[in-house]
Amino acid sequence: MPTYFENRRDAGRQLAAMLGDSLTAEDKSPLVLALPRGGVPVAYEIACALDAPLDVMVVRKLGVPQYPELAMGAIASGGVRTMNEAVVQDLGIDPQAVETVDRHARQALEARERLYRGTRGAMPLRDRTIIVVDDGLATGASLRAALQAVRAGRPARVVVALPVAPAGARADFATLADRFVCLHEPEDFLSVGEYYVDFAQTDDHTVRTLLSRRTARASEPPAH
Repeated sequence: MPTYFENRRDAGRQLAAMLGDSLTAEDKSPLVLALPRGGVPVAYEIACALDAPLDVMVVRKLGVPQYPELAMGAIASGGVRTMNEAVVQDLGIDPQAVETVDRHARQALEARERLYRGTRGAMPLRDRTIIVVDDGLATGASLRAALQAVRAGRPARVVVALPVAPAGARADFATLADRFVCLHEPEDFLSVGEYYVDFAQTDDHTVRTLLSRRTARASEPPAH
């Protein structure tokens, strides 16, 4: 199996080159939106290359009560929730159990937002080109929740930017993204980490540091 990237920063630089060629005059006031934690180093390089501001879209998996690693859905900033109804039905998960998991996940999501942003609010999405970035695509549950939350902010257009994703994955996001930019879409995809030399976990300190380096960018949309 080929290895495409030295690390997430390298993936971001490669992806930025492709994105720079694909953006047009219609892509107004772009905002790079990272899925933490692994998406932040990738998105940071893109934001630097495009001279664009950087923010995060926090997403939390909703784990099955008996098997927390198995996702039955996901939530994202802005109150968005997506569910894998097949998992819920196949395992007979009680609606009350779903709400309990949801409540705990939302508490964790809000705490994570405070950790990453401090007192700064989320950057506005309305009438901007939003570039949603992660370090790769596995199940797609987190990205789907993030895109639904982004759409609720009424952006001008939404671009998904990924270093690697399974072949055929772009079709799953055709209704949520105006453009799907991906460097590699292997047929024999196993896991995101297989395509990186260094896929060590990104810690919260790194996320906060990279975000702070881009907060000098104007966070307000352009005047109309």
